[in-house]
Amino acid sequence: MADGSWPEVVLAPTAPLSAHCGLLLARDLDRTMRSCELSLRGLAEVAHVAHSTVARVLNGEVLPDIGTLTRLEDALDSQLWPGPVAVRAAAAGGTAFSGTP
Repeated sequence: MADGSWPEVVLAPTAPLSAHCGLLLARDLDRTMRSCELSLRGLAEVAHVAHSTVARVLNGEVLPDIGTLTRLEDALDSQLWPGPVAVRAAAAGGTAFSGTP
């Protein structure tokens, strides 16, 4: 990390791609939860995942497995996975925004 606290941190370009991916995913998840007016526990309930899992993803402690990611995206009706283009752009110092406004 270069500056700030998760998920508003600015990662160093040398940070692992997985860190950039986790950051983009956490930002998209947080933004989508706010726009849907869902709490952490509310999302966990509708997505059928543990609230601690949602918290750990939001805090950058873990990347979700494909099953959890699919349940979160389905519950939010939104793509959260940033994809390789957004991750590479973030790592190269480009935009860290991967979702729709």
